[in-house]
Amino acid sequence: MGKLIYAANTSLDGYLEDADGSFDWSVPDEEVHAFWNEHERGIGTSLYGRRMYETMRVWETDDWLATEPAVVREYAGIWRDADKVVYSTTLDAVSTARTRIERTFDPEAVRRLKEESGSDLSVGGATLGAEAFRHGLVDECVLLLCPVTVGGGKPALPLGIRLDLELLDSRQFGNGVLYVRHAVRGAG
Repeated sequence: MGKLIYAANTSLDGYLEDADGSFDWSVPDEEVHAFWNEHERGIGTSLYGRRMYETMRVWETDDWLATEPAVVREYAGIWRDADKVVYSTTLDAVSTARTRIERTFDPEAVRRLKEESGSDLSVGGATLGAEAFRHGLVDECVLLLCPVTVGGGKPALPLGIRLDLELLDSRQFGNGVLYVRHAVRGAG
């Protein structure tokens, strides 16, 4: 059985994006990118909302990767090797391999996917992540806290829901980013 892991880069004040929709302040350096590579190696299936999928699908092509560091090129291969499920009512087709569209988020289908999976799953994006938290599907929460406050924007964690968490691991990177991994013990 796989765990469902919500993972994100976030500002210290808890936002994925600032009020203008920018997340350029969270672009990882090589050390942090290497961490994400190792984390993503254990993911067999990624669950995305449409916007997160549209952001992530850049990893499907090699055109822009030729001049990137090895750690960045490595991530592209890891991303391509994972299955992807995109939840969207507006997306007509996907442009990446190993990807399928689901029109509705069905919590029972995600539970079955977890039960049948031999590897962990990830959920990406604030809106889809909030749905997964609300339905008690998220087993772990991995956050990289960037040393910046942005004062508002898209919250990394769902509003209006209490999450009881247990710290499993933490680490500080050379650039000041803090990694925290929590087990989700309950939501209410």
